[in-house]
Amino acid sequence: MTTNVLVLCTGNSARSILGEVLINDIGAPALRAFSAGSRPVGTVNPGAIEKLQHEGHRVSDLESKSWDRFSGPDAPPIDIVITVCDNAAGECCPIWNGAPVTAHWGIPDPAADGDFDAAYARLRARIEAMVDLPLESLRPDELRERLNTIHRDSESRTSSR
Repeated sequence: MTTNVLVLCTGNSARSILGEVLINDIGAPALRAFSAGSRPVGTVNPGAIEKLQHEGHRVSDLESKSWDRFSGPDAPPIDIVITVCDNAAGECCPIWNGAPVTAHWGIPDPAADGDFDAAYARLRARIEAMVDLPLESLRPDELRERLNTIHRDSESRTSSR
């Protein structure tokens, strides 16, 4: 069974794109990721594309898109929603197909600070930890707690450096 993950950010140009690509590359075939934004900018940030290419990821099909694509009867069922920016975490989201578990993994915006290396490394570490979870055996409340723990643990390690 494949777990569908939706990674959200306001503009869907950098952090959520990095998350989508990393989940699809690291988590396949158990995980399938999508990304979207509440107010998508319409293009993928060139810095995100450059970082992904530098790390050996495929970037040909990436696009900045609205989260509306993932609500409604024709949308894929979503199992997990991860917000990666504080703005998206606080917004009123559409109704997703499925009953997704939600988590917030706030990451500083590389489109603003130019640090795509740090954003990539933070997301990669969190996604690797998520891939190690026994997703199919966790109840939704347990999964939510484990995903939030991944964020808290990651932030603790980052701030202690």
